[in-house]
Amino acid sequence: MAAAAFAPILILVAVLASDLWVYLDESAQCKRGTPIVFSYGMFKLDSPRRWLGACLIFWILFFPLYVVGRRH
Repeated sequence: MAAAAFAPILILVAVLASDLWVYLDESAQCKRGTPIVFSYGMFKLDSPRRWLGACLIFWILFFPLYVVGRRH
């Protein structure tokens, strides 16, 4: 089996690991009283479970939003 066949698996593992990090980091942020909140109209991400769900569904958009929101 070629090494290139493992690339999709490695990408999936990296995405899932970053999703887990978002959940754990947002849990810690909430405990400190500084949650990361993103809202657009009626759509609101304000809890670790919501951030995790958003990152699992559409990682390419929500993971960078979380990272940028974390800096502020």
